[in-house]
Amino acid sequence: MNNIFNKISNLEKLIGNTPLVEILFKYKGKEMKIYTKLEYYNYTGSIKDRMALYILKKAYMDNRIKEHDTIIETTSGNTGISFAAIGTYLGHTVDIYMPDWMSDERKNLLKSFNSKLHLVSKNDGGFLKCISITNEIKSTSKNVFLPCQFSNKDNATAHYLSTGPEIWNSLQKIGVKPSAFVAGVGTGGTIMGIGKYLKEKNPNMKIYPLEPSNSPTLSTGIQVHEHRIQGIIDEFIPPILNLNSLNSIINVDDGDSIIMAQMLSKKLGLGVGISSGANFLGAIKVLELTNNKATVITVFADDNKKYLSTDLAKDELIKKGFISSYVELLCLNRI
Repeated sequence: MNNIFNKISNLEKLIGNTPLVEILFKYKGKEMKIYTKLEYYNYTGSIKDRMALYILKKAYMDNRIKEHDTIIETTSGNTGISFAAIGTYLGHTVDIYMPDWMSDERKNLLKSFNSKLHLVSKNDGGFLKCISITNEIKSTSKNVFLPCQFSNKDNATAHYLSTGPEIWNSLQKIGVKPSAFVAGVGTGGTIMGIGKYLKEKNPNMKIYPLEPSNSPTLSTGIQVHEHRIQGIIDEFIPPILNLNSLNSIINVDDGDSIIMAQMLSKKLGLGVGISSGANFLGAIKVLELTNNKATVITVFADDNKKYLSTDLAKDELIKKGFISSYVELLCLNRI
């Protein structure tokens, strides 16, 4: 067991303490700025490393997982990749259940980290079927650990203990007090954990969950349509998310998000995923809500390498009203 905790301790040195950057830009001719964490600097290249490692560490501390147990999880990609890499390093077999329409890069990365990948089609039930299968396996099998990312409160705690304090402490060093945080909702862990910490530090802090306008599941309670921002809003509202404790829901178009992510790459060299483009647009909408008076924080959850076979690598049709059409990116500064 000591060997496991030694390995976890080593991984903790590779996860977190990611760069915080200030992005300066013009929107409709007005100079603005936002702050964002570059989470693709983590171990496997996404923000999900934080919660995957913390969930496993806490499970070992509470004797809810044993050495050589099989880890089984449902994922749209990043969380599964994190559990595959970390779980394999810790000596576990890792079984991943994922909808079959996720990007090829995600599938290949999961296999490269030695996980057993099980794909479920939309006709067979998609994401919710994946969850059902893993719960059934747990109920009938021994030596199985389910992280249960959508309902496990340790998910949010990971961000309360790490990402939130990192944001606050970095900004305090330059005399900046954050007043708004916006992020796309996948499991809800990021928005709930970071939001809770920042709210404790600044009671006037506003916390805005973000969803695709193409499929406003948070606003309607059901999946209305499909969308192209992989990693957020996976067919249902996650149990971790408490909308009553948050501020108004921000929605952005997936095509607009794709263009914004492309712009961040082409203009600033920030090779980010589609959800990062969405979060940037969400931050602009929050600045508009506050007449450009808020100090807005967000996260860039992962990089663009998992999306090279998707529409992120294609020309996107610019539609009337796209926020990205009015954005001129200027520069970025490391905080």
